[in-house]
Amino acid sequence: MPIDNRIAEVARALAHPARVRIVRLLLDREQCIGGDIVDEVGLAQSTVSEHMRILKQAGIVVAQFERPRVRYALSSEHMGELAELLGRVRDCC
Repeated sequence: MPIDNRIAEVARALAHPARVRIVRLLLDREQCIGGDIVDEVGLAQSTVSEHMRILKQAGIVVAQFERPRVRYALSSEHMGELAELLGRVRDCC
C-alpha cells in the first residue's frame, strides 16, 4: 500500500475523539478488557465495539478472545509503523 494511502487509513481510524481516547487508554494500560474500555470512555458497548472494529481494521489494535471477554491491546507489530507515519506527516507539513 502506498505510504499516502496508509497515512490516510490511520488518520481516518484516529479521526474520532473516542478512538483517540481508546488508544491513549491502551497506551497507559498495555491491554484492556472490552468492558473496562466501555466503563472508561463512557459510551455504549455497541458504540465501543464499532470503534474497536475500526481500530482493528486499521491495524492499530489487536484483539484476543477469552470467551466471554475480549482483551484489546495496541498492535506491537504496527506501533513502529504508526510512529513512522505520524513522523512523516509532521516532517512534511
